[in-house]
Amino acid sequence: MTTIAETRTKSLLYLDNVSVSFDGFKALNALSFVVEPGELRAIIGPNGAGKTTMMDIITGKTRPDTGAVLFEDSVDLTKKDEADIAQLGIGRKFQKPTVFESHTVWDNLELALNRKRGVFATFFYTLTPEDRKRIEEILSTIRLTHRKDEFAANLSHGQKQWLEIGMLLAQEPKLLLVDEPVAGMTDAETSETAILLKEIAKTRSVVVVEHDMGFIRDLGVKVTCLAEGSVLAEGSIDFVSSDPKVIENYLGR
Repeated sequence: MTTIAETRTKSLLYLDNVSVSFDGFKALNALSFVVEPGELRAIIGPNGAGKTTMMDIITGKTRPDTGAVLFEDSVDLTKKDEADIAQLGIGRKFQKPTVFESHTVWDNLELALNRKRGVFATFFYTLTPEDRKRIEEILSTIRLTHRKDEFAANLSHGQKQWLEIGMLLAQEPKLLLVDEPVAGMTDAETSETAILLKEIAKTRSVVVVEHDMGFIRDLGVKVTCLAEGSVLAEGSIDFVSSDPKVIENYLGR
């Protein structure tokens, strides 16, 4: 039987007994949650279940009242600010894409490359062959090689979502948190996004929060259902979606 200590050591992200309240409302209630290295995980649950608060705590935007939040076994994320946590290798994509619309797709990725330089140094910086190769790899991953010289404003909604995922990949995160990536996408873009995220998860861990159950099924990964700030059920999509508590709290609504 695996002990708690062994689970923590093997994990990339480890939340244990995390609680946080806002004006008396318990947004997270003794939430425990583990993400393994190289894992793609889907998170579902009704509005108010604690999904956004959980991501806020992982990224340092919100501090928990109680509980442990550890990254790579020993880094206490509750002691770090948002900038430190981003530097550690945790990237977050919000629901609404925020790309530089008046720049080309290529320039968006170039601006996002992980550079520990000040504004002045960046202004006079010339791309290395390695940087160019990395941008080309990301363009291929996010299906935008053929659009690289176009302004981001001209992309479809789905392609803007992919570009923002690419901008996060340029920062070489170890863990990617993705919030409702397929909201507003066409069916074809939704299917392609499932394939894209599975490709990305071959080299890093990805946590996806989403309401689209067809998309979750396409991902074919372990699903965690949250309700009232804690884990209601966890397992395959078939296992979770047949759980009476999940049907009552979420799917039956």
